[in-house]
Amino acid sequence: MPSDMDPTAGPGDAPELVHNLRRLRDARKLSQAELAERAQLSRVAYGAIEAGSSKPRVQTLLRIAQVLGVSLKELMAPVRVLKAVRFRAHKRMTSREQILIDAARWLDNYNELEQLVGDRIAWAFDPLRRTLGERPPGRVRALAAAEQARQALGLRKDDSIRDICGLLEERGGIKVHPLRLLSDAFFGLSVAREEGGPAIVVNVWERISVERWIFTAAHELGHLLLHLGAYDVSQTEEDSAEEAEADQFASHFLMPDDLFWREWNEARGLPLIERVFKVKRIFRVSYKTVLYRLSEQEAYGKEIWQRFETDYQRAHGQPLLVADEPERLPPELFQAAMVEPRAAGEPVRLDHAEFVEDRLSLLVRTALEKEAISLGRAAEILEVDLKTMRSRVASWVA
Repeated sequence: MPSDMDPTAGPGDAPELVHNLRRLRDARKLSQAELAERAQLSRVAYGAIEAGSSKPRVQTLLRIAQVLGVSLKELMAPVRVLKAVRFRAHKRMTSREQILIDAARWLDNYNELEQLVGDRIAWAFDPLRRTLGERPPGRVRALAAAEQARQALGLRKDDSIRDICGLLEERGGIKVHPLRLLSDAFFGLSVAREEGGPAIVVNVWERISVERWIFTAAHELGHLLLHLGAYDVSQTEEDSAEEAEADQFASHFLMPDDLFWREWNEARGLPLIERVFKVKRIFRVSYKTVLYRLSEQEAYGKEIWQRFETDYQRAHGQPLLVADEPERLPPELFQAAMVEPRAAGEPVRLDHAEFVEDRLSLLVRTALEKEAISLGRAAEILEVDLKTMRSRVASWVA
């Protein structure tokens, strides 16, 4: 019997451990041999642990947990997998289960904090959802939903959205979680109310443009308002009609028609490329979102795409690739600013500190000040170490 094993253990003693080992190893794309080597185990010894036929000693588990980048508690704890959820991901997505588990843990922590401090923001869209349910699906419903959603959030017709996270959380009662996943196969998901939501998770990996983060949040809001009947984790195939409706919703939610055309017409003296880029900066959307809106109009049609690509290649000497986002917003500037009308003239740049979990951080601070949670629990919820948490507490100003 290897010294790392407890000879009294048998199969099935720790089903949570077995499940978590397989899940976490797969999520980190490690083979059994690779994990065993890093944890100073033989491959056979590790294989027996993952199979549930041997029970490791605590020190062995600590080494395995360190390799996997988790705590011993997380390695042993049962997990909740979300059911009433809708993914926005490519078919090549391989870490689906891990994302659902991470999202469930985040939601559970969030709801626990809201209950501890007695601070829960009501869902703002119930009357709107009932009205939308009576309309046939399609473009007309998507545009009506976008206009009414803006009204429900207290936005005026001339308001551009400078902080979609703060807007959805503070006015909409929707929890928003920026999750950094090293994959361009996953953009975001949304969670129904019965699972502890409504909530939206957005992949904020640096290789995905900030403009995509914003659009994903708005797209998932569209699903929450229009397609809650389709929230079923077992459904892995996207419905193209629902996706198109959510895209139309997001486009008009972020760029209301009157405001979009006013800004577009005011920039009519610029060359096409510069004109598109100026409008995209104003609304913090991708150039594709601007072109999509133009292509809806007969005056521009589908030809606007080819004309833009031709002009861009002529100006820059190379074509635009699928993942390119010219003049993209830098991630460090994508942080929480107030929702307010855009000042006249050039668009205001985003302030420093955006797409961070402002509301969750505030709930953690409130719970700490009420002594409802420990410093260690606060660090666990915010996913930082104790040293970082102490530094954050020391930086708080009354």
